[in-house]
Amino acid sequence: MRGQRAAGALWAWRRFILSALSVLSVLSVLSCEDTGVRPTTTVQAPDSADQVLEGFSHYVTNEGILRSRVEADTAFFYEATQITELHKVKVVFYDVKGAESSTLTARRGTYRWQDGSMEATGNVVVVSPDGRRLATEVLRYENATNLIVTDRHFIFDRGTEHLEGNSFRSDPDFRNVVTDRPRGVSGDGMLLPGQ
Repeated sequence: MRGQRAAGALWAWRRFILSALSVLSVLSVLSCEDTGVRPTTTVQAPDSADQVLEGFSHYVTNEGILRSRVEADTAFFYEATQITELHKVKVVFYDVKGAESSTLTARRGTYRWQDGSMEATGNVVVVSPDGRRLATEVLRYENATNLIVTDRHFIFDRGTEHLEGNSFRSDPDFRNVVTDRPRGVSGDGMLLPGQ
């Protein structure tokens, strides 16, 4: 009886070994199988753009009225934040009749898709068709109010008038200009307060 149990246990052990060897041989055959070309895996850094476009152009409207056309040499789209970073920016502003009211140029810009606002930075210059010129380092465009705003030093020239100050707020047509601590020369040669 003891011999039969030992023979049965040996037989069970052999079946286990044979089963294990057959599983291993099937796995080794499968691992050698050619699965063809596999696509490479791309790992994206958390701060990298979802899309990069060269030669970007976009029209901004508010309640069906064309406000501006935004152009850039390169645009970096970030879907999670709904922000586009722009390089070598040009923005053409339009009045309510659709005529060009001014053109902004800057080294960089940040465009917010949620509300159509934008912040331009680096050698920001806004020029109107009649020659009025605003220069500053940072300028925001608020699409909801159709205003250009800066809280930095600015220079504004119109003909013989020269105005400088610590902040600037105006429509892109330069019709309603509000400044903080203005200084400069008015059109008739008169010094502005703060000189």
